[in-house]
Amino acid sequence: MLEVVGVSKFYRSVAAVDNVSFVARAGEITGYLGANGSGKSTTMKMITGLIEPSAGKVLFGGKPIGEDWMGHRRRMGYVPEEPYLYTHLSGGEYLEMVAQLRDLPGKETLERIEGMLQLFGLAGDRHAPISNYSKGMRQKVLLIAALLHNPELILLDEPFSGLDVGSGLVLRSLMEELARRGKVVLFSSHELETVERVCSRVVILHRGKVVADDSIAQLRMLMSTPTLEGIFSQLAMEQDSGAVSKAIADLMGA
Repeated sequence: MLEVVGVSKFYRSVAAVDNVSFVARAGEITGYLGANGSGKSTTMKMITGLIEPSAGKVLFGGKPIGEDWMGHRRRMGYVPEEPYLYTHLSGGEYLEMVAQLRDLPGKETLERIEGMLQLFGLAGDRHAPISNYSKGMRQKVLLIAALLHNPELILLDEPFSGLDVGSGLVLRSLMEELARRGKVVLFSSHELETVERVCSRVVILHRGKVVADDSIAQLRMLMSTPTLEGIFSQLAMEQDSGAVSKAIADLMGA
C-alpha cells in the first residue's frame, strides 16, 4: 500500500502541493487528476523521491520511503510526464543501460527486453537512435524501462502521451492486468474517459489541495452527475468550458 500523509511542497511561500493525503492499494488502479498546475506531477516526484516534501511523509509497505531510498526505487517503476532520454542511444541500448543500472541479471533481462520491444512494436527500430523515434515510440521506451524490473509500485504520469489508439488500448489493458496481479498502480492523466474505465477510485486536486477522494460510483452519486467529466468540471474547473468556447469562436468571427 502507498500512503501519502499530509504532504506539502512549498516554493518560497507558494504551495504547489498543500496537505495532500490519500492511499493507493495493491490490486487497484488509483486515478490522480487535476488541471495543469494543480500539483499532480509534483506529488509524483515526491513519491519517487526525486524531490523532498516540505511537510508530511510518503510510506510504502508501511515504511517511510526516506528510510531506504535505494530499496524504494528498486520496488518502483516511474513513467514521468516529460520523456527524458539519452537520444544518442538506440532503444535497445537505452534499455540495456537501464538494466545494468538496476543490476538486473544478463541473459534473462536481455530476453525480457527483446520480448517487450517485440510486444510494443519496437523490434524493427531496436538499433535506431532514439533521436529518430516519434513521441509515441519514445513513450514506449519509457514504459518498458519502468516495467523491466517487475516493480511493486507503478507510477504513470500522463502515460498515454503520444501513443496511437492501438498502443493506448494495450496500455490500458496492461494496467488492468498488472493491478489484477497485485501491483499498486497510481495513474495521472487528462484522458478522463480512460480514467473512468480503468480506475477503482480517483483523487482530484484543485490548486494543490485534494477536493475529492472516492470511488467513481460514489462520486457520481454525491455529485449527481453520470460522468467523471461532469464531476471533474464541478470540482476542478474554474471556468465554464462552454462559455469559454463560445467566446473564442466569437473572437474568431466564426
